[in-house]
Amino acid sequence: LFTFFLFLGTIVSIIMIIPGVEKELHKLPGFCEGSEPVLGVQTHVNCGSFLGHKAVYRMGFAMAAFFFLFAIIMLCVRSSKDPRAAVQNGFWFFKFLVLVGITVGAFYIPDGAFASVWFYFGVVGSFLFILIQLVLLIDFAHSWSQRWLHNADESNAKGWYAALCIVTFIFYAASIAAIVLLYIYYTKPEGCTEGKVLISINLILCLIVSAVSILPKIQEAQPHSGLLQASLVTLYTVYVTWASLANVPIQSCNPTLLVRNSTSSAMATQPLTTWWDAPSIVGLVIFILCTLFISVRSSDHPQVNKLMLTEESGAGAGSEAAAAESGLHRAYDNEQDGVSYNYTFFHLCLVLAALYIMMTLTNWYR
Repeated sequence: LFTFFLFLGTIVSIIMIIPGVEKELHKLPGFCEGSEPVLGVQTHVNCGSFLGHKAVYRMGFAMAAFFFLFAIIMLCVRSSKDPRAAVQNGFWFFKFLVLVGITVGAFYIPDGAFASVWFYFGVVGSFLFILIQLVLLIDFAHSWSQRWLHNADESNAKGWYAALCIVTFIFYAASIAAIVLLYIYYTKPEGCTEGKVLISINLILCLIVSAVSILPKIQEAQPHSGLLQASLVTLYTVYVTWASLANVPIQSCNPTLLVRNSTSSAMATQPLTTWWDAPSIVGLVIFILCTLFISVRSSDHPQVNKLMLTEESGAGAGSEAAAAESGLHRAYDNEQDGVSYNYTFFHLCLVLAALYIMMTLTNWYR
């Protein structure tokens, strides 16, 4: 349900950045005061050009504040015997009212320095969420590889090995194709040095991580380590590289830059184009999948559980097994002996997710 609140806020943010709705936002109080330069364009740009971005910043602030409030409230909750556990697991209508109240209040924040300061909060939070996404993707690939290798061993069928090889090949083929396209579209024979360096460094790092994943020493320490994890990390790294290059503010090195390349006189009559680009849409899909992954799953891998501060099989799993032996029926969600996940860390993940979605919807632009 907390994740549902996050998705609800995301949908509202998406609606606000739709051009038709964006035009109506100027009716909100104080929204066009203290207008600052955007993307290096002078202050004479019509404020209506980026009202949607300002609205998304306020929605992002409201969601982050809501989850941060619960992260503070849930500090050191060890079991459902703590009265605060009832606040975590109930009172949903009142929590929804709190979220609505914070959101309404956020739209009354004076413009001033809010956007420029909150931009840096968004950048740092989104960076941390990208790292969490990376860990979740590696864990997902690890579980996937583990499951198919287990099926291959049990059924003695070579088909599972073939399927694993095919999926790994598809990931690598997509990565290579994407890197070639990045070189074609985001670099030029003369200039665009930053783009060339960024793509080349990430390509080298992806080759290193692929080679390391199949080293004998690594295989000894981590028998299920392999190229599937490395291929997924490579594909994700290529996506992040693409998202970075799509925000280079030089038209010649960035064909997807969301600014009309026109003179200042035309700029006064034509607003900036502030609709999403392709990296934002891909980022949105990855965000939804990873946030659902955070919400519904405890990892098979103990190291990931240490990071996510969850029990390997959930606190209720042991008591459920004991109850089954004694013939009793007990709820799997029973957290009287200990919570099945760290409430505060879960809310902090949602804070970072809210900041990530804010930056994605505004294309990481100031």
